[in-house]
Amino acid sequence: IIQPSLETEANIEASYDFVLVDQDGQRKPFSEFREEVVFINFWATWCPPCVAEMPDIQNLYEEMHGAGINFVLISLDDDFQKARNFVEKKDFTFPIYQLGSPLPEVYASSAIPTTYVVSPDGKVVVSKSGMAKYNTKKFRNFLRELKL
Repeated sequence: IIQPSLETEANIEASYDFVLVDQDGQRKPFSEFREEVVFINFWATWCPPCVAEMPDIQNLYEEMHGAGINFVLISLDDDFQKARNFVEKKDFTFPIYQLGSPLPEVYASSAIPTTYVVSPDGKVVVSKSGMAKYNTKKFRNFLRELKL
């Protein structure tokens, strides 16, 4: 599995102008994550590479969510209940969402899974299309350093 590049090239401006819907049907403006580290992953239950990287993301979540790293896993399934059932069946505890508004262009990708990391100063510092291994010492340290 490919590891994400941590070379922060252009540091693209993030956008907070969209709405998420959580597992309970509650709307959550993405702007609530402003000035925080956010790990965003776009996935779907019908996507084999997405499903393959989920256990690694779960392990990363277990290690990092208490350290002030926010996890936003956005299901692209047409039926969000299918995504909720999948996560429950696999005993994944990371939060999943569906889009509640159009997605800003900065997060547009033609591939899934796609992962972004947004820094507290509002920059997209990681953009990775395709499956990757995120629960590595190097990546965890990278997230911790962003938090400082």
